[in-house]
Amino acid sequence: MKTYFVEAKYDKKVTIPKNVLDKVPKKIMLFMTAQLIEQKDSLIKQLEKAGKKVLLTKPRHTMYEGQLLGCDTEKVEGDFEAFFYIGDGMFHPEALIIKNDKPVHIYNQAQKKYSLLTKKDADMTRKRLAAAKSEFVISKNIGVLVTTKQGQNKLRLFEKIKEKYPDKEFYFLVNNNVEFDRLEDFPFIECFVNTACERIAYGDYKKFTKPVINFEDLL
Repeated sequence: MKTYFVEAKYDKKVTIPKNVLDKVPKKIMLFMTAQLIEQKDSLIKQLEKAGKKVLLTKPRHTMYEGQLLGCDTEKVEGDFEAFFYIGDGMFHPEALIIKNDKPVHIYNQAQKKYSLLTKKDADMTRKRLAAAKSEFVISKNIGVLVTTKQGQNKLRLFEKIKEKYPDKEFYFLVNNNVEFDRLEDFPFIECFVNTACERIAYGDYKKFTKPVINFEDLL
């Protein structure tokens, strides 16, 4: 069966309000969702007219410069003061604080709402990851989350890490989707290692009672 990916476009013109422009620093790294890419030039002009210096980059998972996905959690380098994200929801901008210390200014064009993520939000995520690492070290029975989704399966990369822990028992749980309520059926597992999308361990776990860590964070 063939799969077709069709991009949806936001059909209303986005105008950044003055009160939002006033809160955004002089030098910014601009990001937006794929739905707004066609309005990128217009958004840049609005920012530059307000005296802002706009930088763009292309994260490793995206198709366009300035586009952001929820799995783009890498460190972003450059001479800028803060990120500025335009789009709805918090899933995408939360990806930026996982490995970056700079604040993330957010304008939700659908709700016409401004919000801000700071280093405090990043520190909370990092403390939880540090705790998950500690749990992994002391745990004997480890559950390995494996997805069958194309482009997200990183099981072979994990095998190299597994060899470093001969004293642990690894149980491989394979599914198309990772469903945390189903993982409660394995009470003997003390800690889970995620080999699928990074955001599973960074955010999707929140209602789950056991530690979850990405295999990349064990390198």
